Amino acid sequence: MNLAQSTQNARDDSASFIPTAVESLTMQSNALTTIASRLGGGFDDAVNLILSCKGRVIVSGMGKSGIVGKKMAATFASTGTPSFYVHPGEAIHGDLGMITADDLIVLISYSGETEEIKKMVPSLKYFGNRIIGIVGSNETTLGRQANVCLEVDIEREVCPNNLAPTTSALAIMALGDALAVCLIKARDFKPSDFAQFHPGGMLGRRLLSRVGDVMITDNLPMISPEDTVRDAIFCMTSGRLGLAIVIEDSRLLGILTDGDLRRALIMDPTMMEKRVRDFMTPVPVTISASSMVSDAEILMRKYKIRALVVTDAREGAEDQVVGLLEIFAERE
Repeated sequence: MNLAQSTQNARDDSASFIPTAVESLTMQSNALTTIASRLGGGFDDAVNLILSCKGRVIVSGMGKSGIVGKKMAATFASTGTPSFYVHPGEAIHGDLGMITADDLIVLISYSGETEEIKKMVPSLKYFGNRIIGIVGSNETTLGRQANVCLEVDIEREVCPNNLAPTTSALAIMALGDALAVCLIKARDFKPSDFAQFHPGGMLGRRLLSRVGDVMITDNLPMISPEDTVRDAIFCMTSGRLGLAIVIEDSRLLGILTDGDLRRALIMDPTMMEKRVRDFMTPVPVTISASSMVSDAEILMRKYKIRALVVTDAREGAEDQVVGLLEIFAERE
């Protein structure tokens, strides 16, 4: 029987794969809980080594450990700890030249006996680098040679054959995230700091941009308090924002929203010829053009609104309308 036939038979014989998936997730969850309960002083030593590092944190590992190592280095780098990944095979064929004596090295090998990793150690010790080893057991070559050893011993891989790095890879990745979280707290790394390393995409724009950078300024839907509700509806329709800004002598008096109109129609079916000032919201939620977009988003969520009137940031001109800000739907 070939692989395709056995796969088809497995599909025919099994009603659902959900029980297997649940068992897999449960086993991995239990493994992480066990590792968390066994964390000792070595973890604090590892965090302190990274905090005291004057160079970069360089991560290396082979195979699946290498993939996890790339993720670990990327997380460190994006949260305030300069870091990059070096492939161990390339390292022992010249890329060790990327490493300086001030760098801290994180070597990942669940077996602790990966040949390419073991071959890196003598050179690293010669350079004077400190080494954090992430292994399945302290009683391995890497475990004994590392300055600090983090043990991620698991009972077995979730792979049915106990071969594919599954639970062990997850455990190492989770341990790397735990290190990153501790470093974030130790460095008091703020969202504004995070945004500096993520200028692309919605996250960077939301955290780095000011309201004045992204607000709408053209063809703002503005009306007078003496305009009729009929006029306001035309204004709101052309503006396509679901509201009209009520101004008098360039000063903000209020806003008229779709909700205001619906409530007014219920109360007074003859409202169409009445004045805007009778139905507008006189004290609308506004934001200054100099405020951060992230602050605007907090206001929008708090008051459950999709657009904010933007006012002048200059002292004494706080009632001058300069734009509109729509809520962001995009997310990273």
